[in-house]
Amino acid sequence: MPEVGWKPKITASRKLLLKSLMLAKAKECWEQEHEEREAEKARYLAERIPTLQTRGLSLSALQDLCRELHAKVEVVDEERYDIEAKCLHNTREIKDLKLKVLDLRGKFKRPPLRRVRVSADAMLRALLGSKHKVSMDLRANLKSVKKEDTEKERPVEVGDWRKNVEAMSGMEGRKKMFDAAKSPTTQ
Repeated sequence: MPEVGWKPKITASRKLLLKSLMLAKAKECWEQEHEEREAEKARYLAERIPTLQTRGLSLSALQDLCRELHAKVEVVDEERYDIEAKCLHNTREIKDLKLKVLDLRGKFKRPPLRRVRVSADAMLRALLGSKHKVSMDLRANLKSVKKEDTEKERPVEVGDWRKNVEAMSGMEGRKKMFDAAKSPTTQ
C-alpha cells in the first residue's frame, strides 16, 4: 500500500514518451522482419524455378518443354495433396488428444444452465415429435368432489360442549380421539 506522500518515479509524460518509442521500435523490427521474409521467398523461388529460354526453339521443342512442365506440375500437385491430407489428419488427431487431456484433467467448464419453463405437452412434443397425440392435461383426469357430499357424511352432533371437554381430558380422552380418527378409514 503506497504511503501518503508517495509519488511515482516516472511522470506520465515520460511514460507516454517511452511507450511511443517502444512502439516505434517494434514497428521498425516488424517491417525489417517482413522485408527479410520477402527476400527469402524471392531467393527460394529463384533457386527452385529456373528461367525459361523459349527463344529460338522449334515447335516440337516447345511442345516437349510443355509436356515436361505439365509432368512437374502433376508431381507437385500430388505432393501438395498428400501434405494437405497429412496436415488434416494431424489437426484432427491434435484436437482429439486435446479433448482427452481435458477429460483426464477433469477441468471441463460447464456452461451456465438457464431454467426454461416448458409444459408437459411441449416436452413430449419435443421428445416424441409427431407421434405425440395424448394430451397431458393433468387436471382433466382428476375426480371431481362436491363439498356437499363430504358434509353429509359427517353427522353433526349438537350437545353440551362442557361434557365433551370433560370426556376428552386425560389419557382416556386422547385414546378416544385416536380411536375415532382411526375407525372411519378402516371401514
